[in-house]
Amino acid sequence: MADEKLFDKIIITDSLSEIASEKMAGYLAHALCLSGSLTFDFNGRHFTFGQHDLMIVRKGDLVENMCVSDDFKVMVIYIESGFVEHCTPQSNYGMKGQLALFMNPVMKLNEAQFALCLQDFQGVKYRYDTTGFVFYEESIRCAVQLMILDFFDFHAYNYGEDSITPQYAAVMNKFFALLDSGVYREHREVTYYASELCITPKYLSEICKKVSGHSANFWINRYTSLDISRQLRDKSLTFVQISDMFHFSSPGYFSRYVQNNLGMSPSDYRE
Repeated sequence: MADEKLFDKIIITDSLSEIASEKMAGYLAHALCLSGSLTFDFNGRHFTFGQHDLMIVRKGDLVENMCVSDDFKVMVIYIESGFVEHCTPQSNYGMKGQLALFMNPVMKLNEAQFALCLQDFQGVKYRYDTTGFVFYEESIRCAVQLMILDFFDFHAYNYGEDSITPQYAAVMNKFFALLDSGVYREHREVTYYASELCITPKYLSEICKKVSGHSANFWINRYTSLDISRQLRDKSLTFVQISDMFHFSSPGYFSRYVQNNLGMSPSDYRE
């Protein structure tokens, strides 16, 4: 019979309105555009999510300024991150996809890929709704795993398939886990992360470059800048409070950091 707890791990809906809400903080959003379009900002960039596109968002709080067309229709499956990890096939390809989707969460699908993706979404929904099935949870896990495998295939088809060694994948997973925990608010030196991972700063930077195309310092500054930009939009916070929140040695240093990474001063950005 159905495990009632499973209903907290998967949410199927026809709306993206809650993607950035606290309620969805622990979920990955998988969305398939059936018609129309959605424009939004993510990770400091502007995107269009159009008909037959697939969108996968790991950090919903980075989605901002959503604007939908009148004919926008979407199918959305939110899956709790731990459940996704349990369903993800034992492949290091997932790390490459995770990095790519952080930079661009929208994948353009051809007609055959869209038809297969729609079948996957409908398959997960069918298994989710069929609560009387004896092997209910197992069937959902299989449906989600098949969907994820197809996601990998879409990504490999569109962007190429590069292998990532288990060692590199392990380092990158731990590195991003540290960044996701928010320690960048206090620690923005590559040496700190390398020490936490028990490797040299040079080795960490080499791995980041080979796996993601960007240095470790890029990712540290990326996470920091995105967080700072969110705090700057909160006009109830003073610049000094934000500077202290991120442990800058002085408001002047904070201002220079914002200028260098956001391209303008804190006051100009807030305006």
